Amino acid sequence: MNYSFQYIDIILLAMIAGFIFLRLRGILGRKTGFEGKSPAQFKEVLKNIKTEQAVKPKENFDEEAQKEFLKGAKIAYETIITDFSDNDNKITNAKPLLNKEIYNQFDDALKERAKRGHFAEITFIGVNKAEIKEHKKTGNILNVTVDFIAEVITCIKDKEKKIISGDPEKIKKIYDTWVFSRDTTSANPNWQLVNILT
Repeated sequence: MNYSFQYIDIILLAMIAGFIFLRLRGILGRKTGFEGKSPAQFKEVLKNIKTEQAVKPKENFDEEAQKEFLKGAKIAYETIITDFSDNDNKITNAKPLLNKEIYNQFDDALKERAKRGHFAEITFIGVNKAEIKEHKKTGNILNVTVDFIAEVITCIKDKEKKIISGDPEKIKKIYDTWVFSRDTTSANPNWQLVNILT
């Protein structure tokens, strides 16, 4: 009799253990480790975070931002000067760096030069100094005025390659004050030349 009760106890315990196992498997799942798939809602949250980070530009024009800006301004300055002064009389590489008004001014000057049959030869030596004179934010637009001191070798020649102006053997120091601008709310990090003061 006692033996039958022991068997019943064992069967009951086995049934309880089986029930607990099935409940745990249903709650925790059968697989272990990271399965490589995230829930759809989590993916959407990540997507929104990435979009916000990409769209939100750095609005604070602090010392670090100014250093980065000046690096780019030196490259832009060389690109624009070289493009304007080369012998094809066309603005090509520098076009994205110019706003519409400055581009039109440069383009008109180059068309006039081409009409006269003149072309330029330039060797850009380098930027000796680039210094932020002032920076001012109006609404979302940040304008930065930069003083440049650079060295170039340049001359203008006619169709017969006769020198009209400049000296192909002489290094000339040039002083420029340019104004660059960008919309701080734009995802586009590029600056454009908007004014030439000297």
